[in-house]
Amino acid sequence: MTPEADHRRGPFRPGDRVQLTDAKGRHQTFVLASDGDFHTHRGVLRHNDVIGCEEGSVVRNSAGVEYLTLRPLLSDYVLSMPRGAAVIYPKDAAQIVGAADIFPGAKVVEAGVGSGALSMSLLRAIGETGSLLSVERREDFADIARANVAGHLGAEPPTWTVEIGDFADVAGSREAACVDRVVLDMLAPWENLEAAAHILRPGGVFVAYVATTTQLSRLAEALREHGSFTEPEAWENMVRSWHLEGLAVRPNHSMVGHTGFLLKTRRMAPGVTAPIRHRRPAKGAYPATSDWSAEELGERPVSDKKVRRLRRQAREGEN
Repeated sequence: MTPEADHRRGPFRPGDRVQLTDAKGRHQTFVLASDGDFHTHRGVLRHNDVIGCEEGSVVRNSAGVEYLTLRPLLSDYVLSMPRGAAVIYPKDAAQIVGAADIFPGAKVVEAGVGSGALSMSLLRAIGETGSLLSVERREDFADIARANVAGHLGAEPPTWTVEIGDFADVAGSREAACVDRVVLDMLAPWENLEAAAHILRPGGVFVAYVATTTQLSRLAEALREHGSFTEPEAWENMVRSWHLEGLAVRPNHSMVGHTGFLLKTRRMAPGVTAPIRHRRPAKGAYPATSDWSAEELGERPVSDKKVRRLRRQAREGEN
C-alpha cells in the first residue's frame, strides 16, 4: 500500500489532516495530534474525540457545537494550503490532466512548480509507475511545494523529482524524445518551445497555462512558426455552482470565473513540418522585446517576506 493510500483511508489517526464543517458550511482544517486541542471562539474540540472515528462522523466541542469530520479532498487542500506563487485552480488542473491525457506510467515534465498544486494532480495521474520532473527557478517556492505535497500525500512520492533552474537548461540536458507530456506555467512559454520539442516524443502533448490574451496569442503564433507542433487549441473554463434548497434551485450569485487560458498542441515527428496555416498576423504585429515582467501582465508580485513566512508555515505543517 502506498503512503498516500494509507494516509487517506480508515479511521482518523494522529498525523491525519481533518476538515471540520459546521452547520453554516464553514470549513476548518488542521492536523490531528494525541491530546491536542482545537480552539475557536465557540469552544474547544479535543483531538482525541476525532481520533479513532470514521470519516463522516459528527463530533461536538466543549460548547456542544457539532462538526462534520472528513478528510479534505485535494481541491479543498489546494485552496487552503500555504502558497507563495498563485496556484492553478482545481478546475484547471482537472482540465490539464484530462486534455493532456496524463496516464498511469507517463513521463511528465512541468515548469514551474509554484506551490505544488498542479504537481499533486499530475502525481496522482501518473500512478506508481510514471515519473514527474518539476522545474522551478526559485528554491523558496520549491520548498513550499515540497512541503505542501508531503503534507497532503503523507510523504514525497518516489515518482517525483524537483530541480531548481531554468526549464530550457534542464530540458536541454536530457536525451531527445524522452518524455510523454510537457506542461508549462510561466510568463513566456514561447521562449521554451525548442526545449519542449527536444524532450517530447513524437505525438507527445504540450500544454501551457497562461493568464492573458496577449500571452495566449503570442504563444500560438510562436508554435505555428516553430513548425514542430500541430495546430494549437486554446480554451478557458468557468465553474458556476448552484443553490439547492427546496424549490429555490438557481445559480449561486458568485462563481469561479476566469483564472487562466489553456493551450494544447502535439509534437510532430522529427523532420516533419506542420502544414502551413493560411491565416497569419502581419509581421511586426508584436513588440520586438520578449522581456515581459509579471507586473506588465497584471500579476501581483509576492514579497520575499511573505514567501519566507509561507515557507516556514509549510515546513511546520509538514511536521
